[in-house]
Amino acid sequence: MSSTEPEHREEEEAPAGEDEDTGAQVAPIVRLEEVAVSTGEENEDAILDLKSKLYRFDKDGNQWKERGAGTVKFLKHKETGKVRLLMRQSKTLKICANHLILPSMSVQEHSGNEKSCVWHARDFADGELKDELFCIRFPSIENCKSFMETFQEVAESQSKAENAEASDTAGLLQKLSVEGKEDEEKKAEEKSEEKAAGPEPASAEKKSETESEKKDEEPSSSS
Repeated sequence: MSSTEPEHREEEEAPAGEDEDTGAQVAPIVRLEEVAVSTGEENEDAILDLKSKLYRFDKDGNQWKERGAGTVKFLKHKETGKVRLLMRQSKTLKICANHLILPSMSVQEHSGNEKSCVWHARDFADGELKDELFCIRFPSIENCKSFMETFQEVAESQSKAENAEASDTAGLLQKLSVEGKEDEEKKAEEKSEEKAAGPEPASAEKKSETESEKKDEEPSSSS
């Protein structure tokens, strides 16, 4: 029994291989670098941001089809002031709706459901403009009302901006027209002045030549 004790002690005192530090360093096989991802929303400010579920009306099947669940936003461009509606699916971030809010657009409550509302739009979510009838549903009546109010406010503000832009354009065209007319009148006046002033030196020169010829033809007093 005594012969087995040292062997047992040697096993206990022997260091475990997994605790040994070999000093080796393993470099990663692939080195990943940070890449800046552009969302296209960098030059826009979010006016409204709400969770919702979007549907589009399928004319062929004559029924509503789910478009996606996620976050709907009103985004205002910092330079142009134009506002668009953008909605992405919550997990995949795929675009469900993407269109401008125009003055001619309106939104109304979906019949029989105070948490939903509908509107028409020319949407660009699929990479081409399509006429769509959308229906959006919110978790609460308050969110739905907030969405509708913001929608209407944006449409009205875009109408005012459009009218102001049209007025500025008309004013600029009128100004250019007046300036062009003044330039034409000025040129016409200059031409008439040149025409009126042109013959005078010639007639005066001709008159002096005629007088000198007469003097040459007159007999001298000595003869």
